[in-house]
Amino acid sequence: MAQLGGNPSTQGIRLDLKTTTSVFEPGNLSVSCIRVETSNIASPPKPLLIVTPTIQGTYPVLLFLHGFELRNTFYTQLLQLISSHGFIVVAPQLYGLLPPSGIQEIKSAAAVTNWLSSGLQSVLPENVKPDLLKLALSGHSRGGKTAFALALGYADTSLNFSALLGLDPVGGLSKCCQTVPKILTYVPHSFNLAIPVCVIGTGLGDEPRNCLTCPCAPDGVNHVEFFSECKPPCSHFVTAEYGHLDMLDDHLSGCIGAISGYICKSGKGPRDPMRRCVGGLFVAFLKAYLEGQSGDFKAIVDEPDLAPVKLDPVEFIEA
Repeated sequence: MAQLGGNPSTQGIRLDLKTTTSVFEPGNLSVSCIRVETSNIASPPKPLLIVTPTIQGTYPVLLFLHGFELRNTFYTQLLQLISSHGFIVVAPQLYGLLPPSGIQEIKSAAAVTNWLSSGLQSVLPENVKPDLLKLALSGHSRGGKTAFALALGYADTSLNFSALLGLDPVGGLSKCCQTVPKILTYVPHSFNLAIPVCVIGTGLGDEPRNCLTCPCAPDGVNHVEFFSECKPPCSHFVTAEYGHLDMLDDHLSGCIGAISGYICKSGKGPRDPMRRCVGGLFVAFLKAYLEGQSGDFKAIVDEPDLAPVKLDPVEFIEA
């Protein structure tokens, strides 16, 4: 494994700054945010926020799982950026105030996945079609761990995932206090995954906000270990100067939104560069592994300074 600032496998790629940085800006497609409730038997098993292009076309689908105690709507700005590059994003609200057991959360995510085949088309704009043969799975924080567990087969799905992204995934309070199911083995490359994986971590996630709080992404159960246990092809990007919740929207509603600003250590400055960086990494990875357009992804691996925030380390292991 190499830390990359110039990966030999990507040498020789011509870096067109307009092309390689465009993933960090909104794409050319207008998007719409659709709320879908669980109102009848044909409805999804969980409330959904769907962010979709409105222009006629067939688009890959990204299932995005929210973090611990967070609302799916807190990620709206991030998901809009991703969708504007040609992706339908489905973000379920997996639970309300009290989180269920980890196993039940995974089953809920599986139920949403299974609904996509029969229900997603009916709630999309006219002439917008989902390509469920290009289905990616992702999640943030506890939702990142849930995404990994679902991809590892802890619940059955009728659809196959083609790629997996973990956004600052968290597996528990500490190495000896993992949440159930305990998927981290502490054996390198032990995850039984046959799909490409991208892990995005935060440099401040393992630091407490103050002496009264715990780290939101503690050492031993955070992005470092998740990446270590992935098999190639896998990639690891760390936003060195930002924290665990810095990719959320600027203005968060409700009590949970108000409290969230006092839980995790945050980076200095506005959140917009962090959101654009995370969104761009999602887009570049999805383009590479769902659509075979790897130029942006390889360029960022070779030249991390193309990103709007500092990425350190950047690691990539080819298959």
